Formats: sequence, C-alpha cells, structure tokens
Amino acid sequence: MIRHDAAVVTSQRCTSQRSQKQQDARPSAAALRRATAKVVEWFSAREWTVFPFQKQSWNAWLAGESGLVHATTGTGKTLAAWFGPVIEALAESERDPATIGNAPLRVLWVTPLRALAIDTLHSLREPLKALNVEWSVESRTGDTSQSQRQKQRVRLPTALVTTPESLTLLLTRPDAQEQFRHLRAVVCDEWHELLSTKRGVQLELALARLRRWCPDLRTWGLSATLGNIEEAMHVLLGSTLPEKSGPETTSGIRRGRLIEGKQRKEVIVDSLIPRRIERFPWAGHMGLQQMPEVIRAVEGAQSTLIFTNTRSQTEAWYHAMLAARPDWAGSIALHHGSLEQETRSWVEDGLRAGRLKCVVCTSSLDLGVDFSPVDRVLQVGSPKGVARLLQRAGRSGHRPGAVSRVTCVPTHALELVEIAAARDAIEARQLEGRQPHRNPIDVLCQHLVTIAIGSGFESQDLLSEVRSTASYSDLHDDDWNWALHFVANGGDALKAYPDYHKLRQVGDRFLVDDARIARQHRMSIGTITSDASLVVQYLNGPRIGTIEENFLAKISPGECFTLAGKTLELVVVRDMKVYVRKAPSSEKARIPRWMGGRMPLSTELAASVRRRLEQASQGNYRGPEMQAIKPLLELQAQWSQIPLPDELLIEEIRTREGFHLLFYPFAGRLVHEGLSALFAWRLAQREPLTFTMSVNDYGFELLSAERPDLDATISDGLFDDVTLSDDLERCLNAAEMGKRQFREIARVSGLVFQGYPGQAKTARQLQASSGLLYDVFSNYDPGNRLLLQSRREVLERQLEHSRLVETLKSLQKQTVLRRTPERLTPLAFPLIVARLREKLSSEKLTDRIARMTLQLEAAADR
Repeated sequence: MIRHDAAVVTSQRCTSQRSQKQQDARPSAAALRRATAKVVEWFSAREWTVFPFQKQSWNAWLAGESGLVHATTGTGKTLAAWFGPVIEALAESERDPATIGNAPLRVLWVTPLRALAIDTLHSLREPLKALNVEWSVESRTGDTSQSQRQKQRVRLPTALVTTPESLTLLLTRPDAQEQFRHLRAVVCDEWHELLSTKRGVQLELALARLRRWCPDLRTWGLSATLGNIEEAMHVLLGSTLPEKSGPETTSGIRRGRLIEGKQRKEVIVDSLIPRRIERFPWAGHMGLQQMPEVIRAVEGAQSTLIFTNTRSQTEAWYHAMLAARPDWAGSIALHHGSLEQETRSWVEDGLRAGRLKCVVCTSSLDLGVDFSPVDRVLQVGSPKGVARLLQRAGRSGHRPGAVSRVTCVPTHALELVEIAAARDAIEARQLEGRQPHRNPIDVLCQHLVTIAIGSGFESQDLLSEVRSTASYSDLHDDDWNWALHFVANGGDALKAYPDYHKLRQVGDRFLVDDARIARQHRMSIGTITSDASLVVQYLNGPRIGTIEENFLAKISPGECFTLAGKTLELVVVRDMKVYVRKAPSSEKARIPRWMGGRMPLSTELAASVRRRLEQASQGNYRGPEMQAIKPLLELQAQWSQIPLPDELLIEEIRTREGFHLLFYPFAGRLVHEGLSALFAWRLAQREPLTFTMSVNDYGFELLSAERPDLDATISDGLFDDVTLSDDLERCLNAAEMGKRQFREIARVSGLVFQGYPGQAKTARQLQASSGLLYDVFSNYDPGNRLLLQSRREVLERQLEHSRLVETLKSLQKQTVLRRTPERLTPLAFPLIVARLREKLSSEKLTDRIARMTLQLEAAADR
C-alpha cells in the first residue's frame, strides 16, 4: 500500500504567506551591488570580461524575472544563468550567513544529456570556493550511484544537475513538495535540444508542477543556434505566443525576458577540397579518400574533434584513421551514444585534460561546457542543417572571444554546394527552428500516473496545471477525459483487464496504491529515450556498449563486428546481452547500423543551396567550393538545366533499364520518399505501371518499363495536396508503419512494460505486444487517441508531412521544366547509383559505376 500524505496539499493561503515572506527577505540594492562586485572581481582575476548579456541576465534574475538567454556557443551562457542565484545568495548572506552555507535545494539545473552533467558540475562548482559559497552541488541522472541516491533521498543538495527523466522520477516521491519547498530557480540548459522532443514536453509538465508548488519560481532557458527563439521562450515559460507583440501581454500569457548575446562570435567555415572533382558524383564516393588530408589537418592541431552524422560512420572513420596512423593508438578515440558510460567519460576526461589528440564523434559531443582544449573541428559530410554546423563549429574556440572554425570534409562533390550554402546561411543568421509537440497523449498518460504516485490529484486541478504548459494549452476536455479514463481503467477496449487499471479514485482524488504498478511506472519513465538495443559485454568482462537487434539478426556466432573502436567476435546472445571476445582486426568485420541515421537537408539549407545554384546558372561561382564544382554544374547546364528556386526540373531519360523520370524539388530525402511514392501511385492510376524508386536530398527517380503519361497526370493533379492524406494511406503501407510507431507510444504511455533488470523483453516481444494492442484498438476502438497519435507521428517522422504539404503547394506555383537528355546528367547520376546500391554487391557496384562513369566522361569530353 502506497501512503499519500494529505499534508502535501498546500493551501493557497500558505503559498501566499510564503511568497510574501520571500519578498520581505529580499536583500537591499546596496547588498546586491556589493555581491555583484565580488563576482566581477572573480571574472577579472581570470582576465575575463563580463559581457553585457551576462549582466543583463543577472539583473533580470535579481528582479524576479524568467526568460531565455540566446547566445553563441562558447560565450558564457552558463555563467550568465548561474551567477544570478549566486549573487542573490551572497547579498542575502549579509543578513543570514546560512544562505551561502549548505542550504536546501535552491537551484535545479536541467540538462538534455547525462554526459553534460559532469561538465556542468565542474563549471558550477568552480567559482563557489573562491566566493566562499559552501553550497552542495550534485547531479542526479541515470549514472548516479545508488549510495548517492540514498543520500539524496534524505536531503537534496543546494544545486542539483539533472535530466527531464530524473526530475520526473523525483516528482513520484510522496515528499516531493517538501523536498522542493525552497526551490527558487530552474535553468534549462541547451533548451533547443529539448524543445521539439517528447522529453521537452515531459519537462514542461514537470515545470508546471514545480510552479504550482513554488509560485515565485524563476525559469531560465539557455540556447544557441535556434531560429524560433521567441516561440522557444514562450514554450519554456508555459505560455503561448501572444496575438500581438508589445510590452503588454494578454490574459494567461506569462511574461518573459529574452536576452540575446549581441557580440557575434567569429565563425570560419572552410573545406578540404579534393584534388579531383568527378563530374558524375555519387553519395560517399569521396569519403575515406580524403583521409590523407584529414590526417594532415589533425597533425597540425593540438586537439581535434571529427564530427560524423552517424554512429556507423564514426566507427568506420576511427578504424580508418588508426589503420593510417597506428602510432596514434591511445591518443585518438571515438565517442557516440551507444558506447558504455565509462568509455564516454574516459574520452570526455581525456578531452578536458588535453590527453587526446583527436576524437571521432557524433552529435553526442555537439553539446558541452568545458572542452576548451579543442582547437580544430572537422565535419565529415554535409551537416544537413545550418544550426548543426554552427553548433559544431562552436566546439572549437569554446571560450569568450575565441574564433570558432569548422572544416568540412565532403563525401561527394555536390556536398561542396551545401558547404558554401551553409556558410551563406550562417552569415545571414538563417537558422532552423525547432517545432514543439502539441498534445501528445502518450506523455500525458505517463504524467497522470507520475502525479498519482507522488501526491495524487484532483481532475480539474491537474487539468488546469497541464493546460498551463504550451504543449497542452489547447487540450480539449474530451482528450483529457479520455486519457484519465484510459489510465484509470484501461479505456473501452481494455477495461476487462486489471493490469490496465492503474489509478484508484478516492472521493475526488486519483491515487496509485498498487506498489507493483508504481515500481513498473518508475522504471518506464525513461522509455521516451529508449531504443530497441542489447548490451554488448565481454565474456567474464566489462560492458562495451549497445547494438540494435535488427543488426544482430544479420550476424551469427563466430562472425566479427566493430564497436567502440574494437573488433569483436560474437560468442552468444543470452538474457538480452551480447557476449563477445576480442578478435584480430579485420576488414571483413561488419560495422553496426543504427536506426535514425537519415538526416534530411533542412528547409533553410535547401533554400540556401537553391540560391547558390541560381547564382551558378548565371555564371557566378563565388568561393572555393563553387569554383571546384564548376565543371560539374556547367555540364548539368549543358546537358539539361540548373533549375531556379521557382522552377521544378523534370528529366525524362530512356536507357536499357527503361524510362527514368527524375524530379528535383530540393526538399530533403524524407519529403522525397513521400513524393516518390505519391507520384508513382498517381501515375499508376492512369495505367497499370510498376515503378522502382530512388531518393536523395535533391530529388527522386521513378523507373518503369513503359513510358508513363506524365502530361495527363500533371493535368489531373499530380501536385494536388487536397487528397494527400488519403492518397498516402493508399500508396504507403501506412497501417504497418503506424504499428511500428505505436510501439514507442505504447512504451511511453505505459501500455507495455519493458521488463525488470535482467528480465528485459526483446524488441520482437515488445513489437508483438504493442502490435496486438494496435490490432485490438484498430478493430474495436478505432477512435483510440493513442492509435490516432501513432498515425499522425509516423507521417511527420517518416515523411516530414507538414513539409511535404508545403512542398506540394510550392510545386503548384512553380514553372515545370521538362528536359529529355540523351544520357544521365550530373544530378541524375547519384540517384541511379543509390538505386543500384540496393541490389548489387559492393564489388559489382564499383565495377558498374566505373563503366558508367567512363562512358559519361567520354561523352562529356566530345
């Protein structure tokens, strides 16, 4: 039986009294000036300058305001947020010295990555000793030891660094309100990383609860490289964008302060341009051929980060570097999210201490606080987004006043255009925005159980609290009642099964009084970030990392694969663990593949690419990248055309394979996947045709044995968006795609339990369980909110549905350019190779490409 103490329900009168008491205890202006002077002295002792935006942040904090600090990476956002609470405590200590002693929890620092917690702790602790502030500063993440957790059960530190999941877990404590009673500030670090995720929604809900308990709570977000900063601030503060801008806000809008770092950090974007540029490129064809230039770049720097876009690419480049420079063993490393925490920590410590010369990494090191020793950053392949490249550039010169430099390493010739376009967009500050979620029912269901375990809730009270978040500001009563009914008794379809009766109603209050349900829920709170992965561990040895089940299904015992830079032999899979032994290095060792590695070209970068191509069509090849690719683009213009931003180029080419239709919307690979399936289906409605499809970020290919009637289909509405949803349902296996997406939603909402430690369910078991529930809901509860959510999410995640709609609307207005080249053009060639790659072995593909390139180059030279 779980005890729910009625004392945790605080009356409005008590809250008001505490708020008034806090106001009365505010330090004098003179005390605040003296405290600020001490902090400025601390800066001066390090020969640092206090930037205006940092002073603005401190003053806004001391005035009781909340808001968002948006400044370039490496300019001191952490200190801008941290010294507000510190100055306040120093000033208060003149009246009460206990405020700078080991005080109760005052500051909650939320970070999106556990890996950032160590760096953050170091940065927060560093100034305290010099200022004689004796606060305890600790972390609470999935990596926190059991002994530390037990200690924090009794008393939380003065400042706690945590993640959204761990914060949510703290809310399930019956004494949570008492533990957070003295909380004054929540700082959400790297807020842009959480904004467009369900973890961000989870944090919004947690903040809404904390604001109920602590009405004077100040909330500050820290962000860089973000396009929609106004919206980001309003989401963080629990409000929606006002209809009219201005100093006055409408009812229900929480006022916020947006502080921008005006000092623009100098960012240099350059390229390692290959000595030879092929006029018929294909994805990845240059890649590791650039290794000698990369080695020279690393040799000339004290320390280097080499960013890749996928974990597989990280493993491949690390092995290639070690093969090229075996003497670098021990001084180079790799870092990605599937490595064991101990390995990642060793790499981060090596970077911090300057012991490592080079680290090959993914976005796992995009973020960070204290990597100042890194003086060179390389980006392998296109960054795919402007903000991503700017964020990675900021890892070099990661200190105020230093110049940041990123050198791009193209993996195929057309990426040179993307690099030049990204530089243009950075100079114009055309950064991508992050779109927040709206009303995710699965996260809401999880939150209902979280609060019921902690202190319980009354329906209308919690509804008003939930609606105070931006994500649920327009939550409909019907959706709320459905979610409450669903977690209380399983909804209409599952009400006969006691396992789905999670809440018990006592009077007007909903509680969880089943210890088993509470224990399973606490273990499931982190499922928002879970992957279907298995732990890789040495026989009688330590863990190495994780791989996904779909990769494991392709290898057998005795075969080798690479992970964490090591060559491993698969021995046996037992109890959800992959047991391996060390194996000699081998070129035949397979590199794991992880899902989620397909990053499409962002809308902002795609638009900048089209502007660069427009300039090229006018003979303007400004910059080294465009000069290098000039022969390729001139050949494209000669054989076909370079489309302008308001034009859609369609190439119709006949080969021995059949009839090729090549469309170039430049809308990113996910949108092109949707468009290729949609256009193929609409073309096939006029006559029975079978199409083979291929896509990349620039366009897509439809290959058929017979010539399609393109003219008539365009006239009949090839680009129509009115019937888009229905047509996508017909042309895609939407039901199967929705079923796969439903597995995540079922985990988050608590429909399926992943199992206890040592008894975890496999991905196939979870898919079978969630698939069965999906079928039950489809047949007997078609209006199930979680079912409908899975269908919406799969369209957005797999096809960027909203961007697809905008692309179709744009195509309706564009001028269609129909060209019939005699042979494959430079833009068409990579699409053809991408299709051949799916059906040919590596050796056969290489031979085929060589023959095709030889023929095309000969034709180009005539």
